Amino acid sequence: MNESDNLQQIAHLRREYTRGGLRRNDLPADPLALFEHWLGQAVDAQLPDPTAMSVATVDEHGQPYQRIVLLKHFDPRGMVFYTNLGSRKAHHLEANPRISLLFPWHMLERQVMVLGTVEKLSMIEVLKYFHSRPRESQIGAWVSKQSSRISARGVLEGKFLELKQKFQQGEVPLPSFWGGYRIKIDSMEFWQGGEHRLHDRFFYQRDADGWKIDRLAP
Repeated sequence: MNESDNLQQIAHLRREYTRGGLRRNDLPADPLALFEHWLGQAVDAQLPDPTAMSVATVDEHGQPYQRIVLLKHFDPRGMVFYTNLGSRKAHHLEANPRISLLFPWHMLERQVMVLGTVEKLSMIEVLKYFHSRPRESQIGAWVSKQSSRISARGVLEGKFLELKQKFQQGEVPLPSFWGGYRIKIDSMEFWQGGEHRLHDRFFYQRDADGWKIDRLAP
C-alpha cells in the first residue's frame, strides 16, 4: 500500500454515532451537575483514565500547546490539577492565566470543553494532596525538572534511586516547585454524537444571573 492509498483510507474513515442524543429539557441549570453525571458514567463504563483532560495554554508568542493532565478535584469553585511550577504550562499560565480543557470520552461519543482562568492553590491544599499520593509518586515529583532537556532516561532513574535512599526515613517533603491550579470556569460545552452528523452541542456561559444555555449547530 502506497502513501496515496493511506491518505485515501484516512479520508474515508468515519462511523455513525448512535449512543443517544442530548436534549434541552435534559439539561440541569448548573453545568457541573451534568459534568458530574457524565464523569460518573465514564467511570462506570470503565473508560481508561476517565479523568484525563487535554490542557491547552498559550506562550508569549501566541503559540498554543496541549498536553494530557489528570483532573484531581472539582466543586463549585472550579476544577483542580497539580503540576511542577517550573513546567512549560506553568510558565505560560504565569503570563496568561487563560486555559482550555477538553475531556475526550470517545467511547461514549462525548466530549466536554471547559474555558476559564487559573489561580494557584493554597499551600495547605497542595500539601494535603501531595501527602495523599503514593510515596514513589512523591519522590518522582522531586526527580524531574519538568520540560527541561535531559540526555537520557538513566539520568531520571539514577536521581530517583538517589532520592529514594535520601527519603527512606519519615515523610517526603513537599518540593517548593510543586503545586496546583484551580480553573475558575467561564464556560462549558457538552458534545454528544448524533446520527448523520447531527450532533448535539450545548454551551453554558456564565453571566450575572448564573448560567446561560445555548444550543450550537454541530
